[in-house]
Amino acid sequence: MGSKNKLKRFKENETFPNVIQPQREKVLEGFEFKGNWSSFFKNENPLVLELGCGKGEYTVGLAQKNSDKNFIGIDIKGARFWRGAKSAQETELNNVAFVRTQVELVDHLFGENEVDEIWITFPDPQIKYKRTKHRLTNPLFLEKYKHILKPDGIVNLKTDSEFMHGYTLGLLQGLGCEILYSNHDVYKNEGSPAEVLEIQTFYENQYLEKGKPITYIQFRITN
Repeated sequence: MGSKNKLKRFKENETFPNVIQPQREKVLEGFEFKGNWSSFFKNENPLVLELGCGKGEYTVGLAQKNSDKNFIGIDIKGARFWRGAKSAQETELNNVAFVRTQVELVDHLFGENEVDEIWITFPDPQIKYKRTKHRLTNPLFLEKYKHILKPDGIVNLKTDSEFMHGYTLGLLQGLGCEILYSNHDVYKNEGSPAEVLEIQTFYENQYLEKGKPITYIQFRITN
């Protein structure tokens, strides 16, 4: 993507009422909607997050299917989620928002037990050992999710990385978490939830063209 195109998207994001771009310091000092997202959406509907949302395909796709829930995509790359924010604006989806910040700050964006469900879609698996702390399902991130999720809250991981799938599955089993569903090839094996099959991201389509299996885990952090 050219720099001019990026700048254009950044500028357009500033005009979207469904895009929030807080400074990191503001998030750490006290984010205005933490524990009070109902004031943003003007309702008390369940809250669903997409972490590392990319172009926001899942945020928008799930919002279209579930008008009784609110959806928030979080990513540091605003030029990417511009597409999702724009699509939501054009189709008048009022249950969608995007926040431009680091995923590691998620527990500063939401209050305790405020979130109902989390989607992690095609994250960087961070395969090198020294990058373990950046994996979005490592123990530190799981603790952050546990804090903001309701006691019966659900986490969904959809990835093309067999490493990420295996790492997460082993970690969850070791921690005694409740694994609700696991599938190492969702398009080959039956049983995956409809939203896993019916919504596809830009990167997922690329992986499918290469014949890579798509994996999925749904779990609760019960430890």
